[in-house]
Amino acid sequence: MTNEFIKNIEHRQILELTDLVEYEKGKISSLTLVQKPGVGITVFAFDEGEGVSTHAAPGDAMVVGLDGEAVITIDGKEHRLKAGQTIIMPANVPHAVKAATRFKMLLTVVK
Repeated sequence: MTNEFIKNIEHRQILELTDLVEYEKGKISSLTLVQKPGVGITVFAFDEGEGVSTHAAPGDAMVVGLDGEAVITIDGKEHRLKAGQTIIMPANVPHAVKAATRFKMLLTVVK
């Protein structure tokens, strides 16, 4: 028996990250893959116009765009992030995410 550090997805098989979460009208859906004291990894799907309001996190947060486009605001400055692009939201710096179109992302937070 082995310890699984990554949960909620099959191990030893190829997966499409974009298939792990579905868009839901007027909502944000998510699937947590890792939630440990030093790291969190979650896949999100935002319906168009949905978002996460300004907040700060105790660790660096890396967003990888998987589908669509979003506006990532970091310390008051807007950045348009598209599928295939990534950005780091530094620890303890206010940031927000708003889907410009339907948007899927992989979020990794390291503390």
